[in-house]
Amino acid sequence: MNTPPLYRQLANHYLDAIRSGTLKAGERFPSIRLMMEKHAVSLSTAVQVCRQLENYGVLEARPRSGNFIRRPDTAPAATPIAPPLDSGVYVGIHELVSSVIKASQRANIKVNFASAYCAPELYPLKILQDHMLKALRHDPHLLGAPGSACGNSALRNILARRALTAKTNLTAERIVITNGATEAINLALRAVTQPGDTVAVESPTFYGLLQILESLGLRVLEVPTTAHAGINLFALEQLLRGSVRIQALIVIPNLQNPLGSIMPDANKARLVQLCADHETVLIEDDTYGDLVDSDQPLSTLKHWDVRDNVIYCASLNKTLAPGIRLGWISAGKWHERVEMLKHTQSRGCEALSQLAVSALMKTPSYERYLRRLRKTLTQQRQQMSAAIIRYFPQGTRVTSPQGGTLLWIELPGQHSSMVFFHEALKAGIQISPGDIFSNDKRFNHFVRIGCGAPYSAKIDEALATLGRLLKNQS
Repeated sequence: MNTPPLYRQLANHYLDAIRSGTLKAGERFPSIRLMMEKHAVSLSTAVQVCRQLENYGVLEARPRSGNFIRRPDTAPAATPIAPPLDSGVYVGIHELVSSVIKASQRANIKVNFASAYCAPELYPLKILQDHMLKALRHDPHLLGAPGSACGNSALRNILARRALTAKTNLTAERIVITNGATEAINLALRAVTQPGDTVAVESPTFYGLLQILESLGLRVLEVPTTAHAGINLFALEQLLRGSVRIQALIVIPNLQNPLGSIMPDANKARLVQLCADHETVLIEDDTYGDLVDSDQPLSTLKHWDVRDNVIYCASLNKTLAPGIRLGWISAGKWHERVEMLKHTQSRGCEALSQLAVSALMKTPSYERYLRRLRKTLTQQRQQMSAAIIRYFPQGTRVTSPQGGTLLWIELPGQHSSMVFFHEALKAGIQISPGDIFSNDKRFNHFVRIGCGAPYSAKIDEALATLGRLLKNQS
């Protein structure tokens, strides 16, 4: 059995003290600073201890007062470590993530809960197809010409105007259309970092980002992140003041993947200021913002960017049509470098999909479509969450995001997400194990489940099967 990570050893130490009565319900828990001094641990480890105790149900944070002891719940025991899927085939592109993806591709998948996309029938595909046909009739030679270097000017103008509703000023001429947010993030990183630089990320974070960072030869520093407020600003500030130079920070402030968190506006403003003060480039991924439950747009980090230190990246892959992979980047003072990197990396994006998307987005029907989609996703998340609580073992915890397609689930007891992942694959069900959302082992008893498909008897049966698999693990 592998030795549990230090934060979990300390969390279990305090859990024993709570259960024995040494620390009593209602008492103040030792502060972060005191734990750092007493146990000679880093800020990140101390924060993880508190978060683990919150997950156990024995600690609660009170605004402006600190952490206090709660009556203890049943705590998870040590989680077994799953064996690696493959050998070193994927060295340099994050071996674990790549191996999990390949295992999923080889399996006979009947129900896919690993996807962050909506079901195809929820997207306005027929309307987009009609706009594509009109564009081809208008210009029969369209497919015979290369796309514009920065992208279709009409689409860039629409994106800049839509950003105004979130109080974000983007200049259309300084927007570059990309092959989804993945290329946008790649371009942002290549523009402001060199191999060997340190880049901070949220923890947990989207596993694809970990692949990107490793492939670019960048060092990763993980910052604790919560489902209710996003990245921990206190922890981040201590890291920024530390001896390691952090060249860039990448965050998803709105409906973070996988947590679904939305950063409060005050936190967003403070985050932008912190990064500017420490000359750390802030890269914002706003892929999921339009999927928030409310029709009131969420603010962006770029809104508070008075020093031109935020690179804004976004995508239509989740909100409009995954098959066309349209994203964009507004890089501010790094625009010329990003434009040339884009030309070097992939040239311009194809024109047909940009014309179709701009034709749809300039009409009122686009907002009506988004309102319907948000309402549908709200219902689907509620149905999925209720079924998970119904079928999974007692003690399972599920997030309640205010939008999007994802649920982040903590498994109780000794359940391993990697073991669960493999057992689910054998049953024809794909899930995302928590291990791939971090370089540490702190999420090896979590899974991410997507809610992008309309609830059905097939989905209900798949969730019931997952519940049985978990109960058989006990």
